[in-house]
Amino acid sequence: MRKFLDMLYQASGIAAAGFIVVITLVVSAQVVLNLVTKVFGAEYAYTIPSYADFAGFSLAAASFLALAYTLNKGGHIRVTLLIQTFGRIPRLAAEVFSLAIGAIMAGFMTYYMIRLNYESWDYGDLSFGIIAIPIWIPQLAVSGGLLILTIAFVDLLVATLRAGRPVLKHKERE
Repeated sequence: MRKFLDMLYQASGIAAAGFIVVITLVVSAQVVLNLVTKVFGAEYAYTIPSYADFAGFSLAAASFLALAYTLNKGGHIRVTLLIQTFGRIPRLAAEVFSLAIGAIMAGFMTYYMIRLNYESWDYGDLSFGIIAIPIWIPQLAVSGGLLILTIAFVDLLVATLRAGRPVLKHKERE
């Protein structure tokens, strides 16, 4: 199970990086097309239809798919100024409390995002761009990212309880 979860978080991070690459390619291509228009005139004016929509959808996908990977690697911002002064038991209690709250909040967001995703599919909602995309398609990445984040929080909570100590390592600045 551990290997599967680590692979899930890794795949989620790789997918997020892939969406960042998509943003870079789409925006760069549109910049080149704008440059062609400036250099050669309006008769060579081309555009990528709905490129801003594609970039925005990719940004949402990258942001949410990266959450679990980043959490698992200890890359999220954590306020350790107070918690580092705690003893072993209070620190463990604070860690368990934080992970439980995170799991509950992520689960809540996942539930409602999946409901929104279903409603978008059920009603046939489309994006407003030149290319009308069924909105449930880009919402799938957000729902999936939140679901994986919920799994990561529960995973860390269970691992912390089993170990009897905080297992999440925070990457401190050096």
